[in-house]
Amino acid sequence: MGGVCSRKRDQQVNEESIRRGTSGRYSKSGSSKWLGTLFLRSSVDIQQRGGKCPSLMELCIHKIRENINNYNTFSMLPRDISQQIFNELVSFHCLTDVSLESFRDCALQDICLGEYPEVKDSWMDVIASQGPSLLSVDFSGSDVTDSGLVLLKDCKNLQALTLNYCDEISDHGLEHIRGLTNLTALSLKKNSAITAEGMSAFANLVNLVKLDLERCLGIHGGLVHLKGLTKLESLNIRCCNCITDADMMPLSGLTNLKELQISCSKVTDAGVAYLKELVALSYLNLNRCNLFDDGCENFSGLENLKVLNLGFNNITDACLVHLKGLKNLESLNLDSCKIGDEGLANLAGLLHLRILELSDTEVGSNGLRHLSGLVNLESINLSFTVVTDNGLRKLSGLTSLKSLNLDARQITDTGLAALTNLTGLTHLDLFGARITDFGTNCLRYFKNLRSLEICGGGLTDVGVKNIKDLTSLALLNLSQNCNLTDKTLELISGLTALVSLNVSNSRITNAGLQHLRPLKNLRSLSLESCKVTASEMKKLQTIFLPNLISVRPE
Repeated sequence: MGGVCSRKRDQQVNEESIRRGTSGRYSKSGSSKWLGTLFLRSSVDIQQRGGKCPSLMELCIHKIRENINNYNTFSMLPRDISQQIFNELVSFHCLTDVSLESFRDCALQDICLGEYPEVKDSWMDVIASQGPSLLSVDFSGSDVTDSGLVLLKDCKNLQALTLNYCDEISDHGLEHIRGLTNLTALSLKKNSAITAEGMSAFANLVNLVKLDLERCLGIHGGLVHLKGLTKLESLNIRCCNCITDADMMPLSGLTNLKELQISCSKVTDAGVAYLKELVALSYLNLNRCNLFDDGCENFSGLENLKVLNLGFNNITDACLVHLKGLKNLESLNLDSCKIGDEGLANLAGLLHLRILELSDTEVGSNGLRHLSGLVNLESINLSFTVVTDNGLRKLSGLTSLKSLNLDARQITDTGLAALTNLTGLTHLDLFGARITDFGTNCLRYFKNLRSLEICGGGLTDVGVKNIKDLTSLALLNLSQNCNLTDKTLELISGLTALVSLNVSNSRITNAGLQHLRPLKNLRSLSLESCKVTASEMKKLQTIFLPNLISVRPE
C-alpha cells in the first residue's frame, strides 16, 4: 500500500513513541541524551540572561564549577550540596579523573553518568566510596568492566543500576551484583555477552520491580531464573530474537507483571498462550512477533490492558473479535496487519481509546464509521490505507484529535476541507497527500499546529502564505515541493518557534538563506538537492543560528 511520494517506515521498532513520545535508545557516539542536556541548559542560560535571577545556591555552584581545580574534597559539605555540585559538573561535561576524586566519601545518592565519556574502571573506587548512601548508578555506554563492577558489592542499598550498552560486562560481572538484593530496577540493554547461565544471578534480586534486557541476544533459556521474582512489574525483552515460545513458560507465574515487551522475537501463538493468566498486564508489546489469529483469543481475559501493540503480525479481522471486551484499552497498534473495515466494528465500544495505529492496513472509508463514536481519540494514523476524501468526513466529530496522519496519495484538498472542525490538532502529517495551494486555505483552522508535513509536490510559494501564520509550529516539512523558491523562506521567517525545517528538493538558493536568520531556535535544517552551498550553510550556522545541530547538506 502507499504510493508515489509517500514514505513507509522500514525501521525495526519505534513503538515506544506511542507511549512516551520518544525512543529511549542511546549509542556511544552522537548521544541524543547529551543533546537533550545541551538544549535544556541552553534554555536555562537564556532565561537567566533574559532577567530571571538565579538563586544564591545556583551562583555558588556555578562558581565552584568554574574553579573546580581549586578544590580537593567536598566531603565536609552536606550531601545535598555535594550532589548538586556533582550534577553540575556532569551536566556541563566538566567531570574528569581529577575532579572526580573530590567526591570521595561524599555519601552521594545518585551517580548518573550514562553516555558520559571516559567512564572506566579507575572511576569505580571513588564511586563505590559513597557506600550505603548510593541509591542509583547509570554507567550506560561506558568502558566499565566486570572488574570494576565488583567494587559496587558493598553498596548494599543500591536500588537502580543501569548498564546499557556496556560491552565489557559479562556473566562474571552479574555475579558481582548477586548480593545487591535491594535493587528494584536493573537495565542491561544491548549486551551480547550475557547468557542464560549468567542470569542465574537475577534469582537473588527478589525486590526487582523493573528488568530491561532489550537486545540481549544470548538470553534464551535464562528467563527461568525470573520465576521467583514475584515483585516484578516490568520486563523488557524487545528485539531479543533468541526468545522463543519456551521462554514464555516461566513468565506465566509472574502475576504482578504490568508491562511486558516481547517485540521482534520468535514468540508465536503457542507462546502467547502462557500470558493469558497475567491479568494485571496494562502494557503488552508483541510487535513483529509471528502471531496469527489463533493466538488472539488469549487477549480476551486481559481486561486491565491499556496499551496493546500487535503491529506487523499476521492477524486479520478475526483477531479483533477478542479485543472488543478490553474496555480499558487506551492505545492499540495494528500497523501493517491484515485488518479491514469489518474488523473495526469490534473497536466501536472501546470508548477509552486515545491512540489508534492503522497504517498500512486494508482499512477504507467505510470502516471509519465504526470510529466516529470514539470521542476520546487523540491520535490516529491512517497512512497507506485506502481511506479517501469522502471517508474523512466520518472523523469530523472527533474533536479531541491532536495528531492525524494522512500520508496517502488519494487524500486531496477535498479531504482536508472535511476536517476543519478538528481545531485542536497539533500534529498533521500530509506527507504524500496531494495538497495544493488551494487546500492550504484550510490550515487557518489549525492554529495550534506544532508539526506539519506537506510533501506531495503540489505547493508553491502562494500556498506557503497560508502557513506563515501558524506561529506555534516547531516542525515544518515542505520537502519535495519542487516549485518552492526563496520567497518561501521569506514567508516563514516569522515562525520563530521552529526547531526543525525541511525544504529539500526545492528551488531554494544561497540568496534565500538570509531569511532564516530570525529562526534562532532552529536545530535541524535540511535543504538537500537545493542550490545552496555547504560554505553558505556553514556561515549561516556559525554566525546566525548557533543552535543548529543537524545541517544538510554539510
